[in-house]
Amino acid sequence: MNIDNKNNQTDDLREINKFSEMASEWWDPNGKFAPLHKFNPIRQEYLVDKIKNHFSILPNGSYPFKNLTLLDVGCGGGLIAEPMTRLGAKVTGIDASEKNINVAKFHAEQMNLKIKYLCSTPEKLNEQFDVILCLEIIEHVADVDLFIKSCTKLLKKNGVIFFATLNRTAKSFLFAIVGAEYILNWLPKGTHDWNKFLKPNEIISTASNYQLALKETVGFKFNIFLREWQKSRDTDVNYTVSFKKN
Repeated sequence: MNIDNKNNQTDDLREINKFSEMASEWWDPNGKFAPLHKFNPIRQEYLVDKIKNHFSILPNGSYPFKNLTLLDVGCGGGLIAEPMTRLGAKVTGIDASEKNINVAKFHAEQMNLKIKYLCSTPEKLNEQFDVILCLEIIEHVADVDLFIKSCTKLLKKNGVIFFATLNRTAKSFLFAIVGAEYILNWLPKGTHDWNKFLKPNEIISTASNYQLALKETVGFKFNIFLREWQKSRDTDVNYTVSFKKN
């Protein structure tokens, strides 16, 4: 899944500009990121559960992640970085959009949360973390192989990394592109490029080259009757794949 990238970087200027234009709406639950606000509760619940299990963290306690360092790659306005910080993790959030980072910093200050935000990409960092979250970002990068390789270098041995993205299937084109962007107007038209969506086996195959051992692949689907997101065995549209670093 290499994409021609002569600059040896993962950031894609067109993608950065696209999300920079929407940066002011990150924390508006009724704005352009409304679908993400609806998706966040189930995704956060899943991530917290899997991180606790991976590090054998007891379910009780106010700050279960107090001994963990966490990197949120493509953090946007901080929608995941903030709840992880509230759970006690020492969080660093990076994003290639300076506007996103400024929004994230401002909101964290308002919430009195200490989060290290950097306008950067993973290949430019040299710190290591216990947990790395790559949520809805890998389908926007210029070089998938370099992105996975760079993130892996930032993960501590026995650490856990999550890639959440969209599958490249006819079903995802129908639901994530036609449905979400053109019929329901959940997302601005052009938010996603179906050709950049990744099949789970493509991520798994690339990850196996970089000391990553597969832990789990799980799907998420929107229940139109309950109007909520749920975990699912169906990975045809939204899915998350997690790995442990050997």
